[in-house]
Amino acid sequence: MHMPDAIAGSRSWVLTLTCRDRVGIVAAITRTLAEFDGFILDSQQYADLETGQFFMRLAFMPGGPRFPDEDDLRFALEGAARPFEMQWTLTAGDSRPRVLIAVSTASHCLNDLLHRWRIGHLPIDIVGIVSNHPDLHELASWYGVPFHYLPVDEASRDRQEAALLALFHQENAELLVLARYMQVLSPALVRELAGRCINIHHSFLPSFKGSRPYHAAHARGVKLIGATAHYVTSDLDEGPIIEQAVERVDHRATATELARIGRDIEAQVLARAVAWVAEHRVFMNGMRTVVFR
Repeated sequence: MHMPDAIAGSRSWVLTLTCRDRVGIVAAITRTLAEFDGFILDSQQYADLETGQFFMRLAFMPGGPRFPDEDDLRFALEGAARPFEMQWTLTAGDSRPRVLIAVSTASHCLNDLLHRWRIGHLPIDIVGIVSNHPDLHELASWYGVPFHYLPVDEASRDRQEAALLALFHQENAELLVLARYMQVLSPALVRELAGRCINIHHSFLPSFKGSRPYHAAHARGVKLIGATAHYVTSDLDEGPIIEQAVERVDHRATATELARIGRDIEAQVLARAVAWVAEHRVFMNGMRTVVFR
């Protein structure tokens, strides 16, 4: 389809919505946009026949002189959404969510996120790094990102989490990314950040828990290793999955080699999950997710 000259350089928008599935949802939205010269760039939808829920992500931009300002656009979309009781959001296509990253001592996921962000391949604004160890302060400084050292032990856990949450709100963060943050969040903090916190872990869980999972996996002769990025819930490492990847290994791989391969997979999986969340491609669907790639 040829893009009209009138929309060159115009601001784009992303509309996301979910509601009970029924006839006419897509028609109501697209008809509304057509009435206001909305030019659709990308549209993805999914009807979950098991739950009866409908999900949609639609990117569009002005396509003619009738395109309204933001307030009128929202008013028109609300009129289309109300009969279907849609839950919907409208976001500027160039918006970049503010992200706070939590780490411990492992640097691979953090360094990968910072690098992708620095070169413009990750559509987020990293507002700070928080850690229970000082080890990665130099890495944060190299990228020019504020580093917040918040040590924690059992006696100080409540105070430390209160400081982390205060920092999250102070920076107007929209997402907390646990980039190998080797701490279990309290149920209270998980509730406070529901739908706004994602984690990465190796996909051995729950088979090989503990601090040396790759050594335990090597001892058992595993043939597949991988990683899982998911939303954080009160069920440890069992929240709705956003992205996963695996790689085949064989008997020749040492525990050290398994760990190296695993670190690469973890970094890639977490980066994809963060990007998809930032681009409003991930929808909660009970204990599952719908991801429009």
